[in-house]
Amino acid sequence: MEKVSTPVSGYLAFILAIIIVLAGGYCLIAGIQSESSGFRIMAAILGIAFIFVVKGIMIVNPNHARVLTFFGSYVGSVKQNGLLWINPLYRSQRISLRANNLNGQTLKVNDKMGNPIEIAAVIVWQVSDTYKALFEVEGYQQYVQIQSEAAVRHLATSCPYEQMEDETAEITLRDGGEKVNELLEQELNERLFAAGITVREARISHLAYAPEIAGAMLQRQQATAIVAARSKIVEGAVGMVEMALEQLSRKQLVTLDEERKAAMVSNLMVVLCGEKSATPVLNTGSLYS
Repeated sequence: MEKVSTPVSGYLAFILAIIIVLAGGYCLIAGIQSESSGFRIMAAILGIAFIFVVKGIMIVNPNHARVLTFFGSYVGSVKQNGLLWINPLYRSQRISLRANNLNGQTLKVNDKMGNPIEIAAVIVWQVSDTYKALFEVEGYQQYVQIQSEAAVRHLATSCPYEQMEDETAEITLRDGGEKVNELLEQELNERLFAAGITVREARISHLAYAPEIAGAMLQRQQATAIVAARSKIVEGAVGMVEMALEQLSRKQLVTLDEERKAAMVSNLMVVLCGEKSATPVLNTGSLYS
């Protein structure tokens, strides 16, 4: 489990290092001039102390951390920024706490109904637990990439591509919108928790039928759209014909028998439902000739 460590200010260690350098230089010069072994020994001791102090000075940049270990034992994680000083015997490993973008590759999988589709996702993640990221998994960046691909595949196989494939489906990949992104983000957080990774955002960036069935599915969508449009046209045409017969009967402009009503309805339906404009034919005779 992560432990936050608070080291000593590095500025005090820097000032101490300068003082040791000055004192060591003085002892060295004095030892040379007086040929005294005491000054030389003191200069050597101060030199060792200088190395000890300087080796413990480190700089932690914003949104970065240092993970400290002591002969293989975890000591703590330094998240404080600036010039700091730690035990020179500690081993420190740098780790970034910044948000990272993972632009996943396009995957070819089968959706819930077995249709081959292409899907890809963009994921924003960052390290939240430095101990787990470095010590619980082998290579946390590769772990994020592999587990993200597995989560996208699982999401694609759990939902149909669109409502047309499964009319009872509550969520589809195409029309799910934010709900699909929430499901992906939730599963990613569950998978990456072991590595101390938090997913801030996950969105589907690419979604399409696989090339081998894309043409057939496009024709199917076009046919469905045409049928829906025709249904609306016929519904409107029937209403207009009904209104025309009702007004002719109410105003008594012309009296039609059942045969002539059927002919009139047929003509009106052809005019209203036809794809091209009807060509009018003038009847110069009587209504029945």
